Amino acid sequence: MKEKAIELLNIFYENGYEAYVVGGFVRDLILGRKSFDVDIATNATPRQIKEIFDMVKLPFESYGSVHLNYKKTNFEITTYRMDLEYKDKRKPSKIVYTDKLIIDLRRRDFTINTLCMDKEGNIIDLLGVMCDIESKVIKTVGDARKKISEDSLRILRAIRFATELDFELDIELQNAIIDNKSSLELLSFYRKKEELNKIFSSKNALKGIRLLREFGLDRYLDINLDGDIKKTSDPVGMWAQVKPGDKYQFTTNEKTYLNAILRILKNNSISDIEIYYEGTYVCYIASEILNEDKEKIYDRYDALPIKKASEIVINGKDIIDLLRLENKSMVKVILKDVEEKIISRELKNDVNELKKYILNKYKK
Repeated sequence: MKEKAIELLNIFYENGYEAYVVGGFVRDLILGRKSFDVDIATNATPRQIKEIFDMVKLPFESYGSVHLNYKKTNFEITTYRMDLEYKDKRKPSKIVYTDKLIIDLRRRDFTINTLCMDKEGNIIDLLGVMCDIESKVIKTVGDARKKISEDSLRILRAIRFATELDFELDIELQNAIIDNKSSLELLSFYRKKEELNKIFSSKNALKGIRLLREFGLDRYLDINLDGDIKKTSDPVGMWAQVKPGDKYQFTTNEKTYLNAILRILKNNSISDIEIYYEGTYVCYIASEILNEDKEKIYDRYDALPIKKASEIVINGKDIIDLLRLENKSMVKVILKDVEEKIISRELKNDVNELKKYILNKYKK
């Protein structure tokens, strides 16, 4: 990716513009971490970028940003700019393009995101912030209270970076978060979920939980951080433990997994019935929360007498004929009963044994 980024920078220079890789990619390169998206800052405007790369997309042109997929790698390209007067504690009401990289860097949120890489691959530190990376500290660019009051999302971004990088928050930043935490109520639930997902997905997620709890952010995020929250291999397991409010929007799959995990947690144990109905993936996540042996979940599934209802050796027609049923609505009830008795090993999946059980229980 570094080679592709340098190629891209040189294309800008060949067309009379300057450009630098800026932010997370450079930071992660120094820290030996993998990055998959690359941010480029340039003095070329979105329209001028479009003239160089006709395949570029312009969804965020009003904020000076465009998207480009170059050699199967995603790049976000931003024109040098100044952000003027923020509105709604989130976005600047106006931006002004500039031809100075240093001015663009000063508008950014945290010092660790201001390092640059030039077209030769050299690291550029115009704000002298390499010491913050060496000290493993998250600091704002300029006055912390001003930066956090401008954009409430920066509160969650600060905690997310501290979590992912295992850095500490600068004392001024901590105070700014405390003074402005109520502004999180104005942040969209889409953005809240996006940042919390990243925190919950981190290997260091429990540090993120601790920071959210210490700053008392749960009431403004509409989540519950009471009790002992366990790290899970899928963030949906973390969501199940923090009990998000109704305004959070989850995908169909996320809702399915979330509700299934909550059903298991309500019972406080994982039975074979739950493994059968909910599946191994959901039960594996639930076992991480309940401190059960997660590796045995798959063995227990393999040992189930049946894996699906169609494997039961009698069917609805057999039951109707056996009991001479007029009320056929009973068939589903009886099949469900038989299915669970087989799973719990109270009955064998044997024709004669099942018929005997059904006659004894349902003949009347």
